[in-house]
Amino acid sequence: MSTASLAEVAAAFPWFFPTVAFAVGACVGSFLNVVIYRVPKEESIVSPGSHCGCGAPIKWHDNIPILSWLALRGRARCCGRAFSFRYPFVELLTALLFVACWLRLPPAVAGCGAIFLSCLVAATFIDLDHMIIPDVFTLGLGVAGVLLSLAVPALHGHHSDYFMVDSLRSGLTSLQGLLVGSGLVLWIALLAEAALKKEAMGLGDVKFVGAIGAFCGWQGAAFAVFGGALVGTVWFAVAWTWQKISGKSSPVAPPAETPEGEPTALAFGAHVPFGPMLAIAAALYFLFFRGWVSAWFADVAVLF
Repeated sequence: MSTASLAEVAAAFPWFFPTVAFAVGACVGSFLNVVIYRVPKEESIVSPGSHCGCGAPIKWHDNIPILSWLALRGRARCCGRAFSFRYPFVELLTALLFVACWLRLPPAVAGCGAIFLSCLVAATFIDLDHMIIPDVFTLGLGVAGVLLSLAVPALHGHHSDYFMVDSLRSGLTSLQGLLVGSGLVLWIALLAEAALKKEAMGLGDVKFVGAIGAFCGWQGAAFAVFGGALVGTVWFAVAWTWQKISGKSSPVAPPAETPEGEPTALAFGAHVPFGPMLAIAAALYFLFFRGWVSAWFADVAVLF
């Protein structure tokens, strides 16, 4: 379908494509729940199918994104055990991100954004549970970013009449973002380690920022690093306040037992994963702040 045809359908039925984006995003979010649980355990994400903690397979009508959890009131039909609220939350979050991609970006770039943001969601919850970001969401995402940049030059704002030229420029922008992003965080990690006499940041975060740079360019990678630090500061302030007021150790309630096990709860302590904070900042840049940040860097460059 051509861009003109898409515009005609959108004009006649403005609700159609956002609704499709929401439905597709919710289904992808359901799949991400499987990825989040199984990838760190090096289990197949294809087989076996979704099943309850008691071992019973989950039937298709009990596995409809968001709706099934609401209909079952968060409990398994087979044995009555509680399903974590994380399941519908991940599905709803992914659905809303897909809608935001469609509403904010051109169709081809929105497709790239759906892949990027889906990986950010999966990496976020895996890092929260296990304090790791698997290579598929760092090295793999970085390679995907470079390849998609070559295929969709508009991902980095290149859209002249010469596709091959735009493709090359976009690929170089992506590669630059990957190298500058990972290099920036590596130097920050090395300097922090020298100052603190202990590891301050894992190599997973270094590779993760490189992957963000592949999709967002070096400006987006820099924004993710410093924006992520700001998000982390806010999180610590909320956590400290929660701890003082409630007397509880964490502002994040431990998730209930899931159909396939029980993920590790995020505890309030000295070692907090930085990946989720990077992911939040990267998503904000990709969807909302790219133009503003690029203009700011351009103004700064003029001064020098």
